[in-house]
Amino acid sequence: MKNTAITKEVQDTLTPQSVLRDLLDGNHRFVTNATQSVDNSALVNQTTGGQFPKAAVLSCIDSRVPVETVLDQAIGDVFVARVAGNFENTDILGSLEYSCKVAGSKLILVLGHEACGAVKAACDGVELGNITDMLSNILPAVKQSADEVDGETNSSNATFVAKTVENNVKLTIDRIREKSPILKEMEDNGEISIVGGVYSLHTGKVDMV
Repeated sequence: MKNTAITKEVQDTLTPQSVLRDLLDGNHRFVTNATQSVDNSALVNQTTGGQFPKAAVLSCIDSRVPVETVLDQAIGDVFVARVAGNFENTDILGSLEYSCKVAGSKLILVLGHEACGAVKAACDGVELGNITDMLSNILPAVKQSADEVDGETNSSNATFVAKTVENNVKLTIDRIREKSPILKEMEDNGEISIVGGVYSLHTGKVDMV
């Protein structure tokens, strides 16, 4: 049973590599239906005065991908920023900078997922209210995929959608490094790693990209 929250002393011993391994091990427990039992009351009490999460996850809002659940993490373990299409913007960048530079997290995981509705909408050029501006963040991935995949360049082409999901994760990571000198310097110094993965709705597994 997990009944001890991460402390500053424990966080200081972690490395980006060990944190990534921990998250992937948690995902394996989720996939194999062997998730840890958690004493939530104990964790709530221990984290009242502060938090020292090991990682920050940038994910989609999709209800089928509850981040803490699919990575088998508990209270105090991870920061989670969620936006449809798991892209970065100023607010997300500030949140990630806080997570790592201020609060000491060792890893940023950009987590896309199979058959993402936001990605599909971007592939189809959907225009609707504020959704239009939101989807513009995903269009660079759509354009890149159009040069890499044969067939229709819309959501009817599952291969095109899958490639766009993957490209969107990779381009988001590139832009995080480009737009945040703080995070880039931390990664260059080995203090953090910025990595990407795609979650399978069919299997529950996270594959790194």
